[in-house]
Amino acid sequence: MRQAALLGKPDTKRTHYLGRAAREAGLHVLFLDWDRWRKDFPKGKIFLKIDPPEWDCCLLEQLPWLVEDYMRRLEELKRLEECQDVRFFNHPNAIKALLDKKGCKEQLRKAGLAVTEELEQDIIQTPEQLLTMMDRKRIYQVFIKPVCGSGAAGAAAFRWQPQTGKMILYTCVGEMPGDGGKDLVNTKQLRRLSDAGQVLLMLEKLLKLGCIVERWYAKASHQGYSYDLRAVVQDGRTDFCLARLSKGPITNLHLNNHPLELETLGLSGTVIEEIQDLCRRSMELFPGLRSAGIDILLEKGSLKPRIIEMNAQGDLIYQDIYGANRIYRRQADMIKAACREEPS
Repeated sequence: MRQAALLGKPDTKRTHYLGRAAREAGLHVLFLDWDRWRKDFPKGKIFLKIDPPEWDCCLLEQLPWLVEDYMRRLEELKRLEECQDVRFFNHPNAIKALLDKKGCKEQLRKAGLAVTEELEQDIIQTPEQLLTMMDRKRIYQVFIKPVCGSGAAGAAAFRWQPQTGKMILYTCVGEMPGDGGKDLVNTKQLRRLSDAGQVLLMLEKLLKLGCIVERWYAKASHQGYSYDLRAVVQDGRTDFCLARLSKGPITNLHLNNHPLELETLGLSGTVIEEIQDLCRRSMELFPGLRSAGIDILLEKGSLKPRIIEMNAQGDLIYQDIYGANRIYRRQADMIKAACREEPS
């Protein structure tokens, strides 16, 4: 029998609520701290769940470096598979594949799955390039988000009227004094910029991060709020699905938006089946991926589901852990079963 282990950070909600679920399932999980995991890593056969590290840095300019550092750690963990017979809840290769937002979306698209459309394959680096592309495609409202990061880090929604020159930018990016100027930081407040000079200056800073530009879709609405969905899918099953309601274009819950369970939206059984099928098929494209958080947009009117992005460590949902803790209880059962099974 394998020893279950969790690599993460102590005193976090992820660690606490998976630990609670494991105790309820009669499963002993060895905890490994990211700060000293190499020294403490046990001998023998291990079944390992990898939670993300935590960083003190909040500067958006550091996102590429932080993700690159995490990629190196995942590569190091992957080598344990051969030298020590370590097995993984989510394989490091799968976590890396989903960290690459651009590559992940391209793999989904090539498989024929509905995704939010990326408008330009090349990285747009300046506001001038952005406006030229929008004018050429006659698309005047777009979403902009860094290739690296999650939780709306660096995300912005941009609307432009070329006839009048009017511009509006919605973003949770703020600025703080730094060396040689102002550094970009993520905040919990959605800002609305309408002065064209301010908008262009912010766009210039954001695009230097290396961003994906996507079509801005009109979302489905409920009781006057637009919404999208966060589904947590594990071993092919949707274990939790939450609507994220907002009056603005960015719906992430840390911006004090309104969560609502899927059942209260009154969606038809056909739409729910389409959502679940899209999630299941997307998971099958990534070997070694057993659990993921999937953000889904429902188009206004048709309610056609499209994948916004996938996160191999998107399993922390407050509305679940403070309720039935279904996600982590299911994980505890999955880990317990995996520790008992030995490949032939």
